[in-house]
Amino acid sequence: MTRSGISSSRFLSLHQPAVVNNPRTGNLGALIKVFLSRTKELKLSAECQNHIFIWQTHNALFIICCLLKVFICEMSEEELQLHFTYEEKSPGTYSSDSEDLLEELLCCLMQLITDIPLLDITYEISVEAVSTMVVFLSCQLFHKEVLRQSISHKYLMRGRCLPYTSKLVKTLLYNFIRQEKPPPPGAHVLPQQSDGGGLLYGLASGVATGLWTVFTLGGVGSKAAATPELSSPLANQSLLLLLVLANLTDAADTPNPYRQAIMSFKNTQDSSPFPSSIPHAFQINFNSLYTALCEQQTSDQATLLLYTLLHQNSNVRTYMLARTDMENLVLPILEILYHVEERNSHHVYMALIILLILTEDDGFNRSIHEVILKNITWYSERVLTEISLGSLLILVVIRTIQYNMTRTRDKYLHTNCLAALANMSAQFRSLHQYAAQRIISLFSLLSKKHNKVLEQATQSLRGSLSSNDVPLPDYAQDLNVIEEVIRMMLEIINSCLTNSLHHNPNLVYALLYKRDLFEQFRTHPSFQDIMQNIDLVITFFSSRLLQAGAELSVERVLEIIKQGAVALPKDRLKKFPELKFKYVEEEQPEEFFIPYVWSLVYNSAVGLYWNPQDIQLFTMDSD
Repeated sequence: MTRSGISSSRFLSLHQPAVVNNPRTGNLGALIKVFLSRTKELKLSAECQNHIFIWQTHNALFIICCLLKVFICEMSEEELQLHFTYEEKSPGTYSSDSEDLLEELLCCLMQLITDIPLLDITYEISVEAVSTMVVFLSCQLFHKEVLRQSISHKYLMRGRCLPYTSKLVKTLLYNFIRQEKPPPPGAHVLPQQSDGGGLLYGLASGVATGLWTVFTLGGVGSKAAATPELSSPLANQSLLLLLVLANLTDAADTPNPYRQAIMSFKNTQDSSPFPSSIPHAFQINFNSLYTALCEQQTSDQATLLLYTLLHQNSNVRTYMLARTDMENLVLPILEILYHVEERNSHHVYMALIILLILTEDDGFNRSIHEVILKNITWYSERVLTEISLGSLLILVVIRTIQYNMTRTRDKYLHTNCLAALANMSAQFRSLHQYAAQRIISLFSLLSKKHNKVLEQATQSLRGSLSSNDVPLPDYAQDLNVIEEVIRMMLEIINSCLTNSLHHNPNLVYALLYKRDLFEQFRTHPSFQDIMQNIDLVITFFSSRLLQAGAELSVERVLEIIKQGAVALPKDRLKKFPELKFKYVEEEQPEEFFIPYVWSLVYNSAVGLYWNPQDIQLFTMDSD
């Protein structure tokens, strides 16, 4: 079934003649002109509760959207534009000026989205308008390469559509924030088809009754129909459209205005004037935006929006870092990482990069250790009745590293996890005993892996002396990678000991308990310098414990560690450069983000279905 409730075969039989005959008949252009004329009265019809007028206008738009989707899939952009520039001419007449109905339609859709009040009777036409804009931009789906010049650049980045930029972005954001649910199916009384209404009227009537069922179920072709974000089709479609617009490539002579709008909008409470150099600026309620982002992180698209705002909009980033309830934002991100097995890799990467961006701020790194959480039910490895947000963050990131080591072995993921830990390390405070144990356990795992690779490299070298014909694995490269990770872990531990030793008795305890792990690295040329402080701490506290006698309880050991932390002269610890890593976007990020965004549209858009065999931009799953 399609989202209209009509069988696929029946809809195919209806749209094929339209595609073939439209250059001769101009029916699509005629339908668009009818729709354009009716939208001029749409706002008044909404105020007057004229259900029939809005219902008919919606169905006209629905048919336009269906046909537009077919045309975009089956023909080039040049051919598509010809279908929208049809002009009826009398025999023997000639006119060089033809009306560009496509630009007219897009401007009209923008006006509809931004100006029509959201009521029960206008909900579905608002969804359809957003969906039609998504369909218009879907040319990208049918090209393997990222489009850098297309009709979307022609119409949306210049000309008559450009003045709507900031208003459209603001409306789409507010649609996401409000998460308005569709009215219940019984909220409308749709008129019945009259006799003799013709093919167009019959099709419009036939499609109407199935729409609310689709809104409730999430639409055919959606792989995530039961997910919470689809409880609001308008919010879902608006967010997808916003992400598509934000990730359009810049035009040859014009930067993407939608990205400019996303980069520059401010809080409604900010009364400072916008610089004249910032185009498409607007204001929005940051508190409402923050709340919506916290509540919607179960979806890829909401996480991608959060990443986009944190990375590109300094106003949003500053506001979020100043919040005193950061746990509301951080906990959903940690839960994404914790359930890494159930998430796609892109969602995990976005969550991890968000953490990396947050940990670039020292204030964040300090404050997360002051937030005490109780009973984290989704963390199942161990009962955590009370733990700081900072310690929980460390636990989840370390778990992600260990998962990556045994499963995906992705160096990019490793690097970003370690970078986030490194950024936090100087501000580690009152680490939970379990978090301290996991830091040392990770080092133990790395140490074992290092020894295993070293042994394999040695055996391989011996084998190469007896046989010159067998190609050998590149253990040297593996060894180099694992040693880089080990050094990073040593630097993280060293940074904590150097900057906040007296705040972290549990880490010192875990270090002493597994002191033998570090013995082999004391004289290793790659680690000698960074091992100086760690070796000094182990030696100093081991001596104090030895003096205290045998059979010491855990409580007594911790007491001795706390006393020793005060007594240890700080100048005996060698200072190293501060560990600071900043997230830097890859060159040509559109090569990653554009396929990602369109995969979200393909999987999540309500009621929009494309044949997997037609998709060229990314490889479709076999299912």
